Amino acid sequence: MATKHILVVPGDGIGQEVTSVGKAVLEKIAYKYGHTFTYDDALMGHVAIEATGNPLPEETLTKMRASDAVLFGAVGHPKYDNDPTAKVRPEQGLLRMRKELGLYANLRPIKLFDDLLGASSIKPEILRGADILFFRELTGDIYFGEKGRKEDGNTAYDIALYHKYEVERIARKAFEAARARKKILCSVDKANVLETSRLWREVVQKVALEYPDIKVEHQFVDAMAMLLIKDPKRYDVVVTANLFGDILTDEASQIAGSMGMLASASVGDGTGVYEPIHGSAHDITGKGVANPLASILSAALMLEISFSMKKESDNVLQAVDAVLKEGWRTRDIADATTPGDKILGTEAMGEKVLNKL
Repeated sequence: MATKHILVVPGDGIGQEVTSVGKAVLEKIAYKYGHTFTYDDALMGHVAIEATGNPLPEETLTKMRASDAVLFGAVGHPKYDNDPTAKVRPEQGLLRMRKELGLYANLRPIKLFDDLLGASSIKPEILRGADILFFRELTGDIYFGEKGRKEDGNTAYDIALYHKYEVERIARKAFEAARARKKILCSVDKANVLETSRLWREVVQKVALEYPDIKVEHQFVDAMAMLLIKDPKRYDVVVTANLFGDILTDEASQIAGSMGMLASASVGDGTGVYEPIHGSAHDITGKGVANPLASILSAALMLEISFSMKKESDNVLQAVDAVLKEGWRTRDIADATTPGDKILGTEAMGEKVLNKL
């Protein structure tokens, strides 16, 4: 029996609504399997700016470092989206958290539940059986390079920057995962144009020599964007840079039917952060209609990756699968054949999963 301390950081918008459901699932798992999970909470994002002027207060960072794992919601607010001149923004907290905690690997499983084949706009026969694990590098690239304006503000620049060690460490994590899965790996870059991508490919090829049992494919990002939709079943483990990973995994959410279904883990050598990939979604905040399944699936990832509780993690996946098999849906994953009485709100969907557990 294990004792673990979990920090809950709801953040902004629907993050507040879905993390409470993810936490309830963790509480149920602890009770069922005899573990002791303790909890604390902290501010981040727009709510933290409003309270402290800082999107990631030092108190929150201190609590994160002292935790075994972080269950995170989302950050963002329309106020900043509509004001490009804002100097302090919620997303700055996210970037600083990744840097300060050394969260260099973002794992995004694109796992399709058979009962959601109809929720995607892609043909079921193309989707059936798709199961992809993305590794997105998190601490380098254009997000962290030098940026600014010149010529009286008429010219802007963002420098993409990668160090060899950053590519090596994410590549190794991806190769290790590939070894435990189907032993195939696709590395995505733009090596025909970008110098950072040429370094990326060079390093991945070098690391590949240590994994002779893994079949490696290199794909340009523009071709990958097309093939991911055309033939998703050809991919198993995919590793790519920060910007490309950000875009491709949002595209891949359509394979799973909705961004409301996608969990993620941001890990490094210390505390891991687990979060749904959807944003703060202020257009539906407070309406009780947000899909909590991505937060629940993020909790399952926490159990498996940070706590080495594979059985407990599988139990959560089985509970979600059972609820979907019975036809229960939130509105984002409902299709034309879903009867109205089967469409649930955030809390009700959470209750269905808890009951299965």
